[in-house]
Amino acid sequence: MSRILRWGILGTGRIAGIFARGVQDSVSGKLVAVGSRSEESASRFAKEFNIPKAYASYEELLADPEVEAVYIATPHPMHAQWAIRAAEAGKHILCEKPLALNHAEAMAIVEAAKEHDVFLMEAFMYRCHPQTARVVDMIRDGAIGNVRTIQATFSFDAGSNPGSRLLRQDLGGGGILDVGCYCTSMARLIAGVALGKDFADPIELKAVGHIGEESRVDEYTAAVLKFPGEIIAQLATGVRVKQEDGVRIYGSDGWIHIPEPWIPGPNGEPTSIFLYKKGQSTPEEIVVDPGSPLYAIEADTVASHIEDRQAPSPAMTWEDSLGNMRTLDMWREQIGMIYDSERPEANTLPVHGRPLRVRPDNKMKYGHVQGIDKPISRLVMGVDNQRTMPHLAVMLDDFFERGGTCFDTAYIYMGGLSEKLLGQWVKNRGIREQVVIVGKGAHTPYCDPENLTKQLLESLDRLQTDYIDLYFMHRDNPEIPVGEFVEVLNEHLRAGRIRAFGGSNWTIQRVEEANKYAREHGLTGFAAVSNNFSLARMIEPPWAGCISSSDPESRAWFERNQMPLFSWSSQARGFFTGRARPDDFSDPELVRCWYSEDNFRRLERVNQLAREKGVEPINIALAYVLSQPFPTFALIGPRALSETHSSLKALEIELTPEEVKWLNLEA
Repeated sequence: MSRILRWGILGTGRIAGIFARGVQDSVSGKLVAVGSRSEESASRFAKEFNIPKAYASYEELLADPEVEAVYIATPHPMHAQWAIRAAEAGKHILCEKPLALNHAEAMAIVEAAKEHDVFLMEAFMYRCHPQTARVVDMIRDGAIGNVRTIQATFSFDAGSNPGSRLLRQDLGGGGILDVGCYCTSMARLIAGVALGKDFADPIELKAVGHIGEESRVDEYTAAVLKFPGEIIAQLATGVRVKQEDGVRIYGSDGWIHIPEPWIPGPNGEPTSIFLYKKGQSTPEEIVVDPGSPLYAIEADTVASHIEDRQAPSPAMTWEDSLGNMRTLDMWREQIGMIYDSERPEANTLPVHGRPLRVRPDNKMKYGHVQGIDKPISRLVMGVDNQRTMPHLAVMLDDFFERGGTCFDTAYIYMGGLSEKLLGQWVKNRGIREQVVIVGKGAHTPYCDPENLTKQLLESLDRLQTDYIDLYFMHRDNPEIPVGEFVEVLNEHLRAGRIRAFGGSNWTIQRVEEANKYAREHGLTGFAAVSNNFSLARMIEPPWAGCISSSDPESRAWFERNQMPLFSWSSQARGFFTGRARPDDFSDPELVRCWYSEDNFRRLERVNQLAREKGVEPINIALAYVLSQPFPTFALIGPRALSETHSSLKALEIELTPEEVKWLNLEA
C-alpha cells in the first residue's frame, strides 16, 4: 500500500496490546498515539509498543491531528460513547466487538459515522481472515449443497473472580456479548451466503441460559435460530464453562468443519478447513495460508477501504453489525439478561456521554396551539413502538437535540408501556417544561366521559407528570352528545391536568358542534385536530374508526378556520419510500390503504420533483404536509435514527403553492 494509516489506540487493556502488535506487523499502519484514563497506564503501554505519544485521557487522543484512525478497546459499555466522539473528531473507527451494548447504541454509532463521513468497522478480526472468505466461497459454490444447519460454539471458563470484566454487570459482562457475538455473526454470515446474500437475520430465536446469582450476567447459554430458507443454527457460548469451540455447517451433500473459526492463524500460520462430502469416509483438508498475522490483516483491511467508509463482506458492514446487535438483543431478551444501565429507571446520560442539549445547528421549525405556551416542533415524534429504554432514549435524545420538542403517545399504545417509558425518559432528563406531550385517550369502546377521566388520570400516573400539554380524544362516539365531552374536557382543563385539547379521528361536523357548544356555554373549545393528512389519499383506514382530512373540502375548512392539524400517517405509511409499485402486492396493508390510480400519479410527480430538487421522494411527500396554508404538525413514526434523519430533511424544502397543487393533481 502506498499510503500509511496513522493509528491511535483508545484503551490499554489486553486486546489493545494484541491489536497494537497487529498494526506493527501490518503493511499499512503506524502507531502514533495511545490514550488511557491514567498517565501511568498510557506511558507503560507507549513504552511497551514504542508509541511516540501517550495521553492521560481519551479526549486528548482524539484531539491529536496526527491520529487518523482509532482502535476502540474499552469495555463494552464505553464503545458507543467513544466511537461517537471519535466520529465527531473526524477519526476513522475500528471498534472492538460487540459494537455497542445493544442495537440502539450501535445505531447511534453508525449514524455518527454517516454524519461525520468517517470509516467504521466492528472488529471481528476473523471476518477479515482469508479462511472465512474461503468458507464463504465454498458455500457459494455449493460444496455441501443446500445449507440446512449451522453449529457454532465459543465458550471458555474464566474462573470465578468477581472483579473480572467478564463477570461484572457494570462492564457488560457475560458470554453473549463477549463471545456469543462471534457465533451469531458466523451463523448470520453462512445463512446469508446460502441465500445468495452477504448475511441474513433470523426470523425466530429461542434460547435458555444461566444467569449467575452473584454476577447477574449470563455465564452460559445456548440458542436456536431459524433463518429464511428453513436454515437452522445452534449456538452455544459462555464464560464459566469450557466447551469445544468450532463451527460445523451441514448441507444436503456434506458438511464443513472449521476447528479454529474465531482466532485463525493469529501469528500468520496456515489454518485448515475440513470438507466432508456425502459418501466419502475421509475429509478433504483445505489449507489456507493467510500470509500475515490475524490482527495485521484486520488493520490492513481498514486501510484498504478507508475511502469507501466501510469494508465489504465478509468483513462487518454497518448493516451487518446492526443485524448482529439486533440478534444479540433477541438472545438476551430470551433469557432475561438486562444490564442495569438499560433499565428504565437508570438515569444515564445520552449515548454520547454528554448532558442533553439542543444542537445550535438544528433546522427544526415550530408552531403554536392556543393554550400551550411552549414552541411546538412541526415534526412530532411518535412514541408508539420503542419497547425498551435504550431504544426510546436513543431515538428521543436525538430528536430533542435536533430541535424536536413534541412527543405523541396514547393510553392504548403497547398496553401503557409507551407512556411509562416516555414519562421516565422525561423525568431522567429533567426536561418536562421543555417538551410538549401529546396524549390520547377514550379510544373505542371506552369512548365516554367516565372512561376519558379514568384513562387520563392513569396516563398522568404513567407519565409521572401533573399535566398533558395537548390531549386528544383518540376516537369520537357520536351516540354521546358532544356537549358531554366538552364539559368533561373543560373540567380537566380547569384542574390543570391538560393545557389544551382536541379530537383525533373526529369529523369536521362534530368538531364544529363541539366548538359551537363551547362558545354558547362560555367554555374552551377544541384547539387542534389529529386526523390523517398526507399527499396520498387514504383509500381505506388502517384501523377502524380512522378519519382522513386530505380531501379538498376538509383542507378548505382547515384553511378558513386556521385550525392546527396534527397529521398521523403523514407519509402514508411508506407509500413514497419506494415500497409502493403498481405491480408489487407484497404488503397487503399498503395495498389496501393506499393503492389507487390517482395515488400512483401523485407518486410519479413526487419522484419527478424529488429528482429536480435533488432530494428523496419521501422528503417531498412530508414537505407537502408542512407546506399547507394552515397550521400543520406532522406525526412521524421512525423505528431507526436513519428514518428520523430522513424526515428532518423535509424541513429544508420550501414548496411553492403551485408545487403543492401540482403534487396533489390540482394543476
